[in-house]
Amino acid sequence: MRYSYRTQGTCSQLIEFDVEDDVIHNVQFTGGCNGNLKAVAVLTEGLTTEQVEEKLGGIRCGFKSTSCGDQFARAVHAAREAEARRKAETGAEKEGAAK
Repeated sequence: MRYSYRTQGTCSQLIEFDVEDDVIHNVQFTGGCNGNLKAVAVLTEGLTTEQVEEKLGGIRCGFKSTSCGDQFARAVHAAREAEARRKAETGAEKEGAAK
């Protein structure tokens, strides 16, 4: 599934990525340091959502309390939560239909 995340406190404004079976694909940043963010996209391709959160979460950029990498970790976390809610809702709908 494709996800979009509006960043806060960074030079990049938007992060878009796919999650398939808990694996990250097709990461694209809008704005920010072009070369560095291309590297982040390549280096995170094929990692699990948990791996991305562990590796990038908490990284700071200069004096800022966050970074583009940290924002990506937050985006992945939000996507995991959305996926869990979606699965829970789908499961509840299936249970309701079975009754």
